[in-house]
Amino acid sequence: MTPHTEGPEEAARQASVGDAFRRLYTDARGYAAAEAEKQKLRLSLIMAGVRNAAIFAVTAFLILFASLVALLVGLIHVLEPMIGPLGATLVIFAAGIVIAILLLLLAKGCITRMKKAIAP
Repeated sequence: MTPHTEGPEEAARQASVGDAFRRLYTDARGYAAAEAEKQKLRLSLIMAGVRNAAIFAVTAFLILFASLVALLVGLIHVLEPMIGPLGATLVIFAAGIVIAILLLLLAKGCITRMKKAIAP
């Protein structure tokens, strides 16, 4: 049996293993950097889509609100000949308050059911 000595072949093999690990480390860092850039680009695309969707949703809400105001003004004009301008305004206002209270009671019921469902 010969004693284990480090010859030129062993040194070359060690150097090639070290080089392989250095290349692996460099490649891994490059891959991680490329992946981070890809995710940044992906996030910017998502954020642009969310921003555009929010703009469209807010615009739709404003148009819906304007349409509702126009409807209420129209109802006041329709009721004016029957009960006068002040009476028509008060009737539409009272109806709006009643509808708002009913919607708030429905919302309260939903919250109460949700609390009961998640209670331990």
